[in-house]
Amino acid sequence: MTKIFAHRGAAGTHPENTMVAFYEAERVGADGVELDVQMTKDGALVVIHDETVDRTTDGTGWVKDFTYRDLQSLHAGYKFTEQYSTCRIPLLEEVLAWISGTSLLLNIELKNGLIVYDRLEEKVIDLVKHYRLEPRVIFSSFNHNSMARCRQLAPTIETALLYMESLYQPWQYVRVLGAKGLHPYYRTVTESFVREAHLHHVRVRPFTINSEEAMNTMFRYEVDAIFTDYPEKAKQIKKA
Repeated sequence: MTKIFAHRGAAGTHPENTMVAFYEAERVGADGVELDVQMTKDGALVVIHDETVDRTTDGTGWVKDFTYRDLQSLHAGYKFTEQYSTCRIPLLEEVLAWISGTSLLLNIELKNGLIVYDRLEEKVIDLVKHYRLEPRVIFSSFNHNSMARCRQLAPTIETALLYMESLYQPWQYVRVLGAKGLHPYYRTVTESFVREAHLHHVRVRPFTINSEEAMNTMFRYEVDAIFTDYPEKAKQIKKA
């Protein structure tokens, strides 16, 4: 049964990667939430997709150059600034504390492809273990070295590989890295690919599925999960 992950929370209708977007994901009955983690100048783990604050807040600059306290003064309302007067960039810990009281799954994407954040993997793993969320968490990244590192540090937490282009027999590559999942760009996904991955006990969770047509296709292929900005719409289409 295909699970529905709210991509950056319910990012199609609420400010992405904010608590209101995550609350909405739970409200509409998503199976899980997907979020992105970067690190501040003073080592705080914050939930934001881009390496800079320019697109999603009223500030400018690199996340790594702000202290956590400085980031708190920014309004992270993104496209929804008029509906939400105050929207902050949350701490990863804030999300984990909240999610531990729900039954939601959580996909944590480590954003360390462009900037190598010192000990990002260790810090994220420590927090996940603190909240005893290991069975409900999936780590993913476009940085596959980072996923190999997570696997070494925390073999009980599932890792998944994000990628954009078609890969040749990626289930062999997955095995080498000790990962359990492939998170491909959805346009590279075919029915035979999903079937083959499942034969090799590899989970397939494509991103980012927003159109009704793409949702129907992915449900028909029986992928393990989809990442969508519109979890409520996905729930309705899946039900139908």
